[in-house]
Order: sequence, then C-alpha cells, then structure tokens
Amino acid sequence: MKQALPGTIIEISKNAHKFMSNLSNKLISIRQMKFNLQLIVILLTILLLHLFISTQIFAQNLSQTIRGTVVDKQSGSPIIGANVVIMDTDPILGNTTDIDGQFRITNVPIGRHHLKVSFIGYEETGIPELLVGTGKEIILNIEMAESLIKMDEIVIRATEHEKGKPLNEMALISAQSFSVEQTNRYAATFDDPARAVLSMAGITGSGDDGTNEIVIRGNSPRGVLWRVEGVEVPNPNHFAGEGSSAGAISMLSGIMLSNSDFFTGAFPAEYGNALSGVFDINLRQGNNEKREYAFQAGLLGLAFSAEGPINKNSKGSYLANYRYSTVDLIDKLGVDIIEERERVTFQDFSFKVHQPSEKFGSFTLWGIGGASKYIYEADPEQNDFFQEDSYNKMMALGLSHIYFLNENTYLKSKVSWSGLENRFLEDSLGQRIRFDETFTHKALRASTMINHKFNAQHTLRAGIRLNHLDYDLNAKFWNRRLGRLVTDLESDGSTQLLQSYVQWQFRMNEQLTLNTGVHYAHFALNGSGSIEPRFGAKWQFKDNQAFSLGFGIHSRLEPIPLYLAQQERQDGSFFQPNKNLAMTKAAHYVLGYERTFAQNLRFKTEFYYQQLFDVPIAHASTAVEPWELTFSSLNEKDGYTNYALVNDGTGRNYGVELTFEKFFNRNYYFIITGSLFESKYKGADKIERNTRFNANYATNITAGKEFKVGRSGNNMIGINGRMIWGGGQRVLPIDLEASRSENRTIYKWDELFERQLPDYMRFDIGIQYRRNKPSHASILALNIQNFTGRFNVFDEYYDRSSGTIKNEEQLGLFPNLSYRIEF
Repeated sequence: MKQALPGTIIEISKNAHKFMSNLSNKLISIRQMKFNLQLIVILLTILLLHLFISTQIFAQNLSQTIRGTVVDKQSGSPIIGANVVIMDTDPILGNTTDIDGQFRITNVPIGRHHLKVSFIGYEETGIPELLVGTGKEIILNIEMAESLIKMDEIVIRATEHEKGKPLNEMALISAQSFSVEQTNRYAATFDDPARAVLSMAGITGSGDDGTNEIVIRGNSPRGVLWRVEGVEVPNPNHFAGEGSSAGAISMLSGIMLSNSDFFTGAFPAEYGNALSGVFDINLRQGNNEKREYAFQAGLLGLAFSAEGPINKNSKGSYLANYRYSTVDLIDKLGVDIIEERERVTFQDFSFKVHQPSEKFGSFTLWGIGGASKYIYEADPEQNDFFQEDSYNKMMALGLSHIYFLNENTYLKSKVSWSGLENRFLEDSLGQRIRFDETFTHKALRASTMINHKFNAQHTLRAGIRLNHLDYDLNAKFWNRRLGRLVTDLESDGSTQLLQSYVQWQFRMNEQLTLNTGVHYAHFALNGSGSIEPRFGAKWQFKDNQAFSLGFGIHSRLEPIPLYLAQQERQDGSFFQPNKNLAMTKAAHYVLGYERTFAQNLRFKTEFYYQQLFDVPIAHASTAVEPWELTFSSLNEKDGYTNYALVNDGTGRNYGVELTFEKFFNRNYYFIITGSLFESKYKGADKIERNTRFNANYATNITAGKEFKVGRSGNNMIGINGRMIWGGGQRVLPIDLEASRSENRTIYKWDELFERQLPDYMRFDIGIQYRRNKPSHASILALNIQNFTGRFNVFDEYYDRSSGTIKNEEQLGLFPNLSYRIEF
C-alpha cells in the first residue's frame, strides 16, 4: 500500500490511492501473478518453435494493395492528378489521383517500401519504410503543402526532413506525431500510447510501474488532456482513480488507432483545458471495399475486431473492436493467477463508422468505452479485516460532420456525450464501512470550427466549444475522532465550460512560418475565466536546420469534486469552501533547434520555462498543521480535498531536452533522449521547494532492428529494446527517532520532498515475428517489461515491528505474450 501524505488530496480520496496504484500493482505484479523464470523459458520456447516452423514454408510471391486519398494540407480539399509512386519496386509501381483525390496501386510486393507523392505547385511528400503485409490493405490519407514558389515543375523537398512532424499544421514546437507502428514496435508498450511516449524527451513515468501515468517536464500527470477524434474525453484507462489522467491498462486498442499527435507544451490555440500536455488521438477509418478481421490473444486480454464497407453501393465503412480480460477468463476456469481472495476484470469496446455523401459532406460516428472491477475479500483468520470493492466505467460517443463550402473552406461540427463513474467501498469487519465513494460525471459537448485557406501563405481557423457538465458526487468516510461516518461530499447538478479560439497561420516565405492565436475559457460554476494568447514560429534558415519558438498561456480546471467538496459547521449546516477557485494557469516559453544529418538522422533540442500561477494552496492566515503550509495541488496526481484552498500558489519548471533520432530506415532505428530539469513550487509558507515530480534528469534509449526471414523473405522478425533511466521521485522524509518514540510514523514536514529515492532504471525488450500468407498475416510477440528484474524503489515506510525505515518496491519482471491474426 502506498504511504499517503497525511492531509493531502491523495489521503482524502481513498478511491484514488487505493485502487489506482495498489490495485494495478496487484494486477500485473510478477510476484502476485506467480510468474517466474520458468515461464519466461516456456514463452521463449513457444516463440522460437513458432519461428522455426514458420520459416520452413515454401516460398511464395505475396502482394497487397495500397490505396488512399491525397489532400491539400491547409484546406483539406482533394488534389486531382497527384503522382503516387513506389520508388523501390522493379518495375516502379504508381498511379495518379482521380477527381476525388483517390489513388490505387495493386500487386505491391509485401515488405517495406518508399512511397512518394508529387504534384506541380506542391512540396513533394511521402512515406518512407511503409510496411506492407498480407491480411490488411494499406489505406492512406496523405496531405500536401502548397509551395510558396510558383513553378511550372515539381517542387522538390526532402520528405525525410518531415518525419515526426505533428499532423496538426498549426503546431510548430513541442509536438510530435506518433504512428500505430511506433506504438506497436517499441518494447513493452502493450499497444498503449501513454507507455509509448516514454521514449520521447521530457517524459518520465510518475514512479509507479503499475500505471501509465506520465510526467511532462516536471508537471503533475493531472495536467494531461485526452482528446479522441478532436473531442475531449474522460480518462480512457482501466482502474483509474477520481481526478486522474491515467490507469493500469489503456482502453485504446492499437488496432483502432490512426496516426496521432502528442504535445508537451505551448500548444496551438484550439487546445484548451490542458496544463502540461495533450494526447490528440485519431481513430482510423475501416476498409470501405473489403471486409477484414483480426483476433488477438494475450496475457492482458482477448480481442476481436472487424471492419468493412457498410454496403456494396456505399463508400462508407465501419470498424469495431472488443476486448475482454484474460485474467478473469482464466480465473473462471479455476486457475488462480492473482491472489485467491482477489477478483480482477475489465472489458472495453470501440468503434468508428464513416459515411461520406456527395451533397451533404461526410459524417463520422465513433465511440469508446470500458469497465473494470476489483474485489478484495477480507480474511479474519489471517488478521485481515478490510475488504475492498472498486470499479470504474467510462464511455464516450461522438458524431462529427465535415462540409466543404468551397475548395478552400470547410466547416467541421461535432457533438459528443461522455460518462465516467468511479466507485470505491472499503468495509471493515470491525467497524463496517470505512470509505464509501461514488463519483458520476456526464458531459454533453458541442463544437463547430471553420477553416479557410486564403492562399498558400494565409490560413485562418476559428471555433467555439460548449461543454455541459453533469455531476453526482457522494463521499463518506469513518471519522475515528467522532466515531461515525462523515459526509465530505454530497452534490449533484450541472455547470458549463465555454471555450472559443481563433488561430492564424502565416507562411511568410519558404523559410519562416508564424502561427498566432488566442483561446478563451469561461467556467460557469463560479464565473472564472481565462484569456490565453498563443504564438509559434519556425525559421527554416537552411534546408537541414531550423529554429522554433513558442509561447502560450494555458489553464486547466481542477477536478469537479474539489470545487464542490463540503465542510460541516458547528450548527450542522454545510458550506463549500472551494467553489470559487479559479483555474490553475501556466505560461509556457519554448525555444527549439533542429538539424538533420543525411536522410534519416535528426538532432533536436528544446529549452523551456513554465511559470505556473493561480495554483490552489492552503490559506496562509489560517494554516495550522505543518502539511497545510506546504500543500500545493501541483504535487497531486488524483483525488480531491475538502480543505479550504486559495489560488495563491506558484510554481516553475525549466530545463533542456535533447533528442538524437535515427528514423526507421534500412531495417533499424534508434532514439536517444536526455533531459535536465528543475520543478519547483511555493505553498502557503512561501518557501520554494522541490515538487514531488522533480526527478532532475532522465534519459531513454530506444532501438530496434528487423530481419527478413523465410525462403523468399516474406516474413519478418523484429527485436526491440528500451532503457529508461532517471532520478528517483521525491518523498516526504520520515523522522526515525520520533517514529520509534511514538511507535507510529512521524514525518519531517519542514523537509518535504528534499529526500529523493534512488535512481529509477528499467530495461524492456520485445521480440516480434510477422508471418505473411496469401490469405492472412499472423504476429507473435513477446514483450518483457523490466527484463533484468530490477526492483525500483517506489516509496518508504516506517515498519513498527522492526523499528526501521523500509523500502516499498516496484514491479519486478513482467512478460506479456500475445498472438494476433489478420485476415
């Protein structure tokens, strides 16, 4: 069990700290799941045997179809007559786009290919190292930028220089796209975008291997915004706590994802209600010509997906995926993988339906949802008198419509509904209910955005978004001093968050691009608002070198329970001390430099400074307890509190990030990142301290190589590795002598977060084998998190039996074997 900081949000919201960390550790801990080295040997034997048998298959000439659409990057309109060519085939294969901007290339040999797209008056682009296999057609959506130099010939720009560039053309700094292949390729990501971005500079874990929490540039994980199909969604993770942005297992299946963007600061004006980072997730469209299926079985779940055309006469498509917990299925067969008194289950479902029309634009209906549950039964015979029952449910549904007013202007409108429910009950056999929490959130969101491309230089985008937020919040806990249950949260109702933005892109010339804009947010619950200017610039002063600059004011709402938590007066009436809190804000300043070497080698560095203000802290005039003087919401990862807070806190994060990256080419890649940073804050006592997340430094090395195998080289083996090393997380020191004297844990509050745990280090490996056959493709993968079995320190606690301070350790070695077939 985590050692909670007394009086902080984490201690008061028992829901958060009990099942988001302790539960997830139980879910995948190598010790509690009874894995050992014998299991690793068995899994490796299965993999090697499969490889041996598969490579004996008779040589065959296998091929696949590549098709898709080519559009203007700024206006979104189709480009007619663009040349799409596969450069490395003999003879060269290619085609031109039709009146709808669509192309088709058939009989493409399986393997990796370099695809290029060119058109007069546009900058050449393309996709190098495109993986083509059997089982699924390759369907692409390619964007081309209009050249600022009008020529009667093709404008050539090196496509390799654009690798990693974000999909959102308004993002010029602190943003990077990540592909489905990257998410699947990196070792031990388990198809989880949050675990995949740990390979990027400036990103560290929160110190908990049992969750996919990420710390961006020293900020709390709570500052991350999740968007799916351009719509804000609740936390899309299983076993998630109230107010958190992470969990143990992602609800986002890799088979559903398209290329997406990840932002770490100074993001464009269209993004709001985000303090530290944004996951802008896109779901891919299903195949609108051919029905395709996939089945995957692994230690974390069984999944089935289907896609295809809606009907024979329609250009529309559907895509759907369902997954169920393998742990629960095995448990129902009578095999105990986790402890006998524990029950763990989860399931999720996602879909996307796309229907274009000739006169009324294109419509897209999508959805994602999941449910997870954890039960722990008490055993009085073992002096265990506490039992837990916790679950969380999440669902989001959206309908979007895009309509082209003309070839340079489109209108995009969206409406969505989402729901989130977190339930936690802890029952003591001695005094019955200890904690009883139920948090229900619902949101109805509607937005519209217009995008107009005036010419190759000027593009304007403006939008408005209305969020109607419903809530039903109840929380009780057993107060030992009063000897009864106390209600610290009981509220239901609704409020609104209004957001609007405008942003303008000015491509001054081929070297200089400027993006400016402003975002406005208004919170109806207390009338607070935020006007947030945004600015970005990129100067490509040489073909292979560029400087970037970004600035922005950003804000984020605190969890709704924080505003509505209540306190009881002496006369028995209640009041809400935090209802008028303003949004927490941050000013981001970023300076970047980028240089490419050869075709696929890039060096990138960014310097950043973040000034955080309007941070909720305790009242300086009324603070009595030591924790009140040092409290700041910047140190919290989840939960809420009913203590009275004010927006008088500040903080600052600053540092430098380095990235040296070899993009996938010639069957191998690597990414080496390093970060040096400081993360500080001030509470009610005005003393600047380290934040909980001030690890000071972090480095990552991610690399991999592919090998062609089989008599005709139709099959592939991929070997991937990742090393994560960084400073340990900060903890509240324990006063050993005082703890021994009073036989209970006594903390040194005046030294809060001065103590740093030992360095965090982890080595992950992944082995993947892809077999292509005429009618299907199969992928067998073994991913091992923490291959060396190192037990990193998670926290410290005072052990009364021995009178010493002991370490609470992280997960050990965790293997995950999975098999997927696509047909």
